[in-house]
Amino acid sequence: MNPIVDEQSARSPVPRMQHLVPASIILLLAVTVAWLSFTREPSDAFLFPRLIGSVMLLLAVWNFLRASFGLAKVGDGLSLTTVGRIAPGLVVMLVLVYVAAKALGFYVASFAAFLCVYSLYDPASHTKPRSWIKRIVISIVFMAVVYALFTLLLKVQTPRGRFF
Repeated sequence: MNPIVDEQSARSPVPRMQHLVPASIILLLAVTVAWLSFTREPSDAFLFPRLIGSVMLLLAVWNFLRASFGLAKVGDGLSLTTVGRIAPGLVVMLVLVYVAAKALGFYVASFAAFLCVYSLYDPASHTKPRSWIKRIVISIVFMAVVYALFTLLLKVQTPRGRFF
């Protein structure tokens, strides 16, 4: 490898695909979230999603512009190993969003999804009861905070399902 060529390519303003592709996906997601939050009724129920969607859209545009102009120079993109590590969590989240939240209810499904993701990525033993008790207690505390934040403080309507 020629260090001079590598140094020049690192300074090049040409956007690298490993930065531009994720930035484009994030921008598409942000546009979708913002559009949905501003077009759904009743409008009062979507005040919090509008705020979050708008901030997300501004940050996604900024991220996309940085990637487009070659200003994003951190990282080497996603390797197959990284994608393999992220994929189980993404599958759990997709099941939560598209199936479980509507069928079981937001809080029950979110508890199950959080516990599942936590268990997937927790390095503690999966054979010891003590680690499972810890996972369950942390999941309960997390969902209590989410419930207090969404229902009591923000008064956000969450998907109702069979249980809650």
